[in-house]
Amino acid sequence: MGESLRITGGLDATGAPLELAIVDGTVTRAGVEPDAVDEAKPDAVYDATGLTLLPGLIDAQVNGALGHDLTAEPESLWEVAAGLAGFGVTAFVPTVITSAPEARARALAVLADGPPAGWAGAVPLGLHFEGPMIAPGRKGAHPPQWLVPPSLGVVEGWSREAGVAMVTLAPELPGALEIIRTLVGRGVIVSVGHTEATTAQVAAAVAAGARLVTHLGNAMPPLLAREPGPLGQALGGETLTAGVIADGHHLDPLMLRTAWRALQPSGRFLAVTDTTAALGVSDGPARLGDQEVRVACGTVRLADGTLAGSAASLSQCLRVLRQVTGASLAEVAATCTAVPAAVLGEARRGHLAPGALGDVTLVDADLEVVATVVGGRLVHERAQ
Repeated sequence: MGESLRITGGLDATGAPLELAIVDGTVTRAGVEPDAVDEAKPDAVYDATGLTLLPGLIDAQVNGALGHDLTAEPESLWEVAAGLAGFGVTAFVPTVITSAPEARARALAVLADGPPAGWAGAVPLGLHFEGPMIAPGRKGAHPPQWLVPPSLGVVEGWSREAGVAMVTLAPELPGALEIIRTLVGRGVIVSVGHTEATTAQVAAAVAAGARLVTHLGNAMPPLLAREPGPLGQALGGETLTAGVIADGHHLDPLMLRTAWRALQPSGRFLAVTDTTAALGVSDGPARLGDQEVRVACGTVRLADGTLAGSAASLSQCLRVLRQVTGASLAEVAATCTAVPAAVLGEARRGHLAPGALGDVTLVDADLEVVATVVGGRLVHERAQ
């Protein structure tokens, strides 16, 4: 038997008692009844009395953290990944926004090289290239000088095997549908975002294989009675999972509640932070790619006031969701555990049943992160 960890005295998201045994990074028991696995003394025991055990949180859109921007500094990937564990994140999708091609190449190289010796933290699940094939009129905080039309040349070498998990593009751009089909054929998840697309154009993207919407309600047309557009396709359709920045700033509470009621019952509500280098740092100047931004009162904005990602953690988003929707902890936690695991094809993540990866986020009654376990290893514990 390999390295083992036992977590005792905790509760699951429904409030029921839950104890875990994790051996060699895999959950071998999830329950309160002892069995043969527990006959052997574990290498470590964590007393979770008074805490809730959640499947490890998965953030599917991370631009940076702790002063590091992943577009400007792709080499900081492993520092960001280590820091995210302090916010309860056990796995994430590093995001590179519209930028020079060299930034994407550097990010792929850093991911392929792997972490330095002795490293521990949240596991990157593949890169998200948000742009550069997006609509100029909906570029948001993306630098316009790096926008390009869709072409096979742009996506040369982009595949899940090469480290690209997700691509956000505007499906109305000429040639976009061919690129969607190409990327999907290479195992890449295509997301509709930063777009002026009509309802019909989003439907064509779905038919070509698109399965996500990037930060619902932001950088896209409004929902109209006879032209519902991307919002209508997400809320009223049956196929698209929607990334939702539930930080209390990107969506009005009524819009957030509307999205919840439309998407959550079918498991298509994906809570993301879209967090930036501002996560974990004080208010003041910061960076997003090669642009200067300002962090103030929980928001990240360009000089003209445009929202430019967030400064939120997933646990903050869960608190906002509970407050706005009145949903249970189990329901809101699924949006950043089971839902992203399903979207990303990570069958061993997003749950705590035997056979799952030993990724656990332990929170207190206020959803503050107390400890983070990745692969059966305690990588973060809140200072007492």
